[in-house]
Amino acid sequence: MRISHEAIYQALYVQGRGALKRELTQCLRTGRAMRVPRARSRGRGKSYVTSEILISERPAEAEDRAVPGHWEGDLILGLHRSAIGTLVERTTRFTVLLRLPPMEGHGVTPREKHGPALAGHGAEAVRDAITRTITTLPEQLRRSLTWDQGSEMAQHLQLKIDTGLQVYFCDPDSPWQRGTNENTNGLLRQYFPMGTDLSVHSADDLAAVAAALNSRPRKTLGWKTPAEALDAALQSVQGSVATIS
Repeated sequence: MRISHEAIYQALYVQGRGALKRELTQCLRTGRAMRVPRARSRGRGKSYVTSEILISERPAEAEDRAVPGHWEGDLILGLHRSAIGTLVERTTRFTVLLRLPPMEGHGVTPREKHGPALAGHGAEAVRDAITRTITTLPEQLRRSLTWDQGSEMAQHLQLKIDTGLQVYFCDPDSPWQRGTNENTNGLLRQYFPMGTDLSVHSADDLAAVAAALNSRPRKTLGWKTPAEALDAALQSVQGSVATIS
């Protein structure tokens, strides 16, 4: 007998009218108690995402991880609409964390229509945080950035101007297209559990967590750490440029 995954989901969620009971929720690694059927999330196109910047147009060198400098990014969300930005380099798995503190008036002043997101992870705040961080890296490590179709990346054109990063977007409901970032976010939940306020973590806290991940040897890197792999990749790229010149 064969059974589809949809039937399994329905059997689990039907008793709670679309939500899992608390004792079942505690057994889930993701901690998600609610389920949104895929059919409900389809057809939500974003005006700033065009066919020219979909992931299918990303260079082959990014897909096969042959050249460093291609990043994947996302947000991890917490209590009170708090968030932390995550950037992961595809070749070396080097991780950078972005602090996105709430803006003045968050939780007190109603947000103005078409105004900035006071929670601190609106399009302008995310663009500024990525720009401040990514421009500290050598130009050879600033080739592309792949993101999902979240509204926090609505200012990707200005981000490209400011940093030189070409931004690509995943297809809707396709988180596996940013698999390196998704796996890293799973590791980060050990430090930043779901249901906690992420805004309480300082920049030093985020730097310490990133350092812990970047100093962890990875089997996929030949048991090098991401930090060691990044240094080696950068030296290789710089050596190739020097040879050509």
